[in-house]
Amino acid sequence: MKEFLSEDFLLQTETAKRLYFDYAASMPVIDYHNHLPPDEIAENKTFENLYTIWLKGDHYKWRAMRANGVAEEFITGAADDYTKFRHWAATAPYTMRNPLYHWSHMELKNPFGVTDLLSEKTAEKIYRDCNAQLPKLSTQALLQHYKVDVLCTTDDPADSLEHHRTIATNPFGTRVLPTFRPDRAMAVDNPEMFNSFVNKLSGVINKDINKFDDLLDALQGRHTYFHEAGCRLSDHGLSTFYFTPAGSRELETIFHNARNHGTVTPYENAQFKTAVLMAVCTWNQERGWAQQFHVGAIRNNNSRLLHRVGADAGVDSIGDWQVAEAMSAFFDALDKNDKLAKTVVYNLNPSYNEVFATMAGNFQDGTVPGKIQFGSGWWFLDQKDGMEKQMNALSNMGLLSRFVGMLTDSRSFLSYSRHEYFRRILCNLIGNDVEQGELPNDIAWLGKMVQDICYYNAKAYFGF
Repeated sequence: MKEFLSEDFLLQTETAKRLYFDYAASMPVIDYHNHLPPDEIAENKTFENLYTIWLKGDHYKWRAMRANGVAEEFITGAADDYTKFRHWAATAPYTMRNPLYHWSHMELKNPFGVTDLLSEKTAEKIYRDCNAQLPKLSTQALLQHYKVDVLCTTDDPADSLEHHRTIATNPFGTRVLPTFRPDRAMAVDNPEMFNSFVNKLSGVINKDINKFDDLLDALQGRHTYFHEAGCRLSDHGLSTFYFTPAGSRELETIFHNARNHGTVTPYENAQFKTAVLMAVCTWNQERGWAQQFHVGAIRNNNSRLLHRVGADAGVDSIGDWQVAEAMSAFFDALDKNDKLAKTVVYNLNPSYNEVFATMAGNFQDGTVPGKIQFGSGWWFLDQKDGMEKQMNALSNMGLLSRFVGMLTDSRSFLSYSRHEYFRRILCNLIGNDVEQGELPNDIAWLGKMVQDICYYNAKAYFGF
């Protein structure tokens, strides 16, 4: 029987261990998509206690605590930090076989060196021991500890990027680059959000935005601004893909209806989103950027918690929209005009894994290895089973060897253990194939393949 979380954690064969320890473990990290706050990096923030660095804002843990019968007061409510942490510690043993059990103990082990199992009995000691280390574990120190070479934050087009400029003029070893995320510019189905964004954008550019073309001009100007700040990626969170072209008069009508808090039909919403996305994707190709599409989440399901806690309360789930035809038409419209940029598509519904993997293969054009990427297991799928299924689908339908690998997609500076988790799973997947005679025992080639997936493919693909 193997010990839990030993050096050989998740590595079931000797080949897997060799691939991991000799090739994967020491590779730097390119985290090309996360939600880390750039202001906390710029100011090199330190954290008050283990709750604030680890539990505050972590809706994965919130969901588990609610499922374990913990009252909201001890999750997002008025209880003090240690009390909230103690309720999480009491929940932890009940998360066995949920990925939170692995992630939590990996995050305690690295960087804190804690190997005790988290529980209500060990909560006080773990809290005290970790808190004692926090003064040395600033945001920049943690990024260096985890060997993060490049990280890309997620940024609104109206953001000033002042914190990115501060970091660029005060380098510390990790490049911190912005990502262009124009979701609110398309949110005509949510007029309050859309108008808040347009008003803010108008103030940033110091110019009125009175029609649809004004909005596109403003966004294109911000795209240029982001490019000059080192941005080479856009990101788009979509429930599903849209491809419903519209004429300029129709788009002006939709714009004005949304600006006046009028009714925007689902068809008009699809028209507007199609138009804005097509424009941004065209600029991406012209500037040599890559683009990411995160597809399939149904958000804010629980209106009670949405009103109490706000967005990202931990009440999102997997959606089940039809996606293939619109995705095909959208990519084809760009491709036939030579405007399809390097593209990464992430799927949240595992029943669509093969759909996404085969769609990526339709639009490879020989200009860039793996130009269209079936992205890593995302959100509810960034665990062992989800990662294995994503890599198996990619292997069966495309080229795993050209995969750009893992990202954190997290708001926590402790989430870089996800890269270790992914690398162990990758090496175990390949190692098992070798030991079963399904792959040759060519360690030099397989080791190179592992290092490419862990680091070099992303470095070449994104061109940071």
